[in-house]
Amino acid sequence: MEPAPGPQEKYHLITRNLQEVLGEEKLMAILKERELKIYWGTATTGKPHVAYFVPMSKIADFLKAGCEVTILFADLHAYLDNMKAPWELLELRTRYYENVIKAMLESIGVPLEKLKFVRGTDYQLSKEYTLDVYRLSSVVTQHDAKKAGAEVVKQVEHPLLSGLLYPGLQALDEEYLKVDAQFGGVDQRKIFTFAEKYLPSLGYAKRIHLMNPMVPGLTGSKMSSSEEDSKIDLLDRKEDVKKKLRKAFCEPGNVENNGVLSFIKHVLFPLKSEFVVLREEKWGGNQTYTAYETLEKDFAEQVVHPGDLKNSVEVALNKLLDPIREKFNSPELKKLTNAAYPKAKPAEKQNKNSELENAVVPSQLDIRVGKVISVERHPGADSLYVEKIDVGDPEPRTVVSGLVQFVPKEQLQDRLVVLLCNIKPKAMRGVESQGMVLCASSTGEPRQVELLEPPAGSCAGERVYVEGYEDGDPEDELKPKKKVFEKLQVDFHVSEDCVAQWKQHNFVTKLGTVSCKSLKGGTI
Repeated sequence: MEPAPGPQEKYHLITRNLQEVLGEEKLMAILKERELKIYWGTATTGKPHVAYFVPMSKIADFLKAGCEVTILFADLHAYLDNMKAPWELLELRTRYYENVIKAMLESIGVPLEKLKFVRGTDYQLSKEYTLDVYRLSSVVTQHDAKKAGAEVVKQVEHPLLSGLLYPGLQALDEEYLKVDAQFGGVDQRKIFTFAEKYLPSLGYAKRIHLMNPMVPGLTGSKMSSSEEDSKIDLLDRKEDVKKKLRKAFCEPGNVENNGVLSFIKHVLFPLKSEFVVLREEKWGGNQTYTAYETLEKDFAEQVVHPGDLKNSVEVALNKLLDPIREKFNSPELKKLTNAAYPKAKPAEKQNKNSELENAVVPSQLDIRVGKVISVERHPGADSLYVEKIDVGDPEPRTVVSGLVQFVPKEQLQDRLVVLLCNIKPKAMRGVESQGMVLCASSTGEPRQVELLEPPAGSCAGERVYVEGYEDGDPEDELKPKKKVFEKLQVDFHVSEDCVAQWKQHNFVTKLGTVSCKSLKGGTI
């Protein structure tokens, strides 16, 4: 049995390959007295990809150093970050993350019994935690909250309050998980310094922060769930891994922003303490490297060819992925995967296909929840209403609707509706209309019309998306000649469950689906 590592060796294991450590003296002081308590959190949003092996390999280092490690599945954070995980998918995505992260850890030989797994909602909805969120909100400035989340929370033109809460919750997690340190990517640095500034104001200790560098993706930029060619999915087939690695940026002699070399440095070397470059005998045969620096030097001097490097990474990576693929080949986990990530995002593929470059997609539409403030009959047309509708802008919008024969005036007053906000303003019988109220309509006679209804609890100004197209930015104003709305409207319909859809994709807000009262199979 190997002797337990001493404080200095533990410090080396904990900090190797990190880009930055905040609180080095405190870290060494703790290691001299007892084991370090540390946590790593992941928001349960898009599918984890192979870059997640980077924090996994550090978790293996922490365990070798005797640390008490907690893994947090930050489900509430996933929802707060601009609804990256819709509420109705939150539980499913959290279960997917739990299964896939555990499969990754098992594939690199990490004993799961030495880890503690926690969901954010296990404690973040408690009375004590909620009170601390309010306490924190009374001392944190809007400027500091926005700055802290700038590298992590999705940045949009009209940011939601939820994104400002995100850094504070992550800071409080350190106290409620009872840890000495938090580990994350260097993109978390602003949240970490935010926590160091504000936790003491609540009477809580300042924690240690350990930061990994951001590993370049295969295209040379950050590996991202939303950039298909930059990442290899954990469940990608072997032929897909080969295809993506073949296209990866790996210029001869260039060691900067080289995602292939970075993966070797931050994942494969720490796991095995060596890396074998596979090559034919006529090119010198296989070469085993026991120090990453030697491999990088040989690549820089073009002793190692990019093709051989890619082929070798492909073999090593597939060894890591094989047990994960096998585990997720079970009917139960296949079903979970499809339920947690129900629709592909075809919008991501359109830029790669010249035939689709001019295709219209639902994310071009600015559809919002609106609240009807006032309703009057149009002075020049008996069949039209003139409404003032609050859609979150500084001033309410004037909207002209042909709803007089379908919806009584008193039913419109103070009602939540669904409004298309980026159509070009148009004069209707002398009154400029600045939007369009979306309604369900029956296909038969006599014609029936019902307002589309956002989920209960919605607020004016909340964005309405088409599922699978949440990430796109709407156009400022739809150009009438392009007929974007008209082309999309052809595929608008109401499902048998009375849910508004484009093709088979639901209209959703962060609180759930948009629906009508009873017009099953109707048009919109």
